Amino acid sequence: MFLLKKTDRISRMAILIIEDEKKLVDILKKALKGERYSVDTALDGEEGLEKALKNNYSLIILDLMLPKRDGLAICKELRSRQVHTPIIMLTAKGTVENRVSGLDVGADDYLIKPFGIDELLARIRAVLRRRKTSDPDIRKIGDLIMDKRKHEVTRAGKKLSLTPKEYKLLDMLIIHQGEAVNRKQLIDHAWGPDFKEANNELNVHIRYLRKKVDLPKLKPLIQTIRGVGFVLRD
Repeated sequence: MFLLKKTDRISRMAILIIEDEKKLVDILKKALKGERYSVDTALDGEEGLEKALKNNYSLIILDLMLPKRDGLAICKELRSRQVHTPIIMLTAKGTVENRVSGLDVGADDYLIKPFGIDELLARIRAVLRRRKTSDPDIRKIGDLIMDKRKHEVTRAGKKLSLTPKEYKLLDMLIIHQGEAVNRKQLIDHAWGPDFKEANNELNVHIRYLRKKVDLPKLKPLIQTIRGVGFVLRD
């Protein structure tokens, strides 16, 4: 039985529900909106993955068993693409193996059906508190700051105007700051694993990115590792 509990707390956080049980989706959506969350939904795995990759959510509620693509595959795909949105996985399977599998591919928490709405809301608050403490959506190296929630990059206090490809390349470099990132990793992250480079696209976009990030009179951050790829180093 699901009991709805309303509150006057105000939140602008957006939550994506990926769940194929329409009745449960309606219950969760009503409960979350009652908590002043913004809610988006998807009824199958393909739609859910597309929305999770396209939009910046504060949290994802993800069912394990879904049509078209299951929850484990979705979670693994998101993490492989460096999407670090917190994920609470839902499942009717309560075995230790199932829970471990979900956590191993990157889920932040696990809830077994049937569950109470109050328990889910408590889990959401706990996961978001942990996220706020670690705050992986804000990354820094020297005076370069990437705020993924605002989709904004600044250096020495100046806002940088990056194209989508430049932003994705910088995202991969700043995640692995201090480490050499090879060309395939960068291409997969910015263009997708099926992209076949034909006209030296990576070097062209890195050159444009360097002009914007390595401003005059500031220390260069993007360095070439000959025969390997590139590194972001202070």
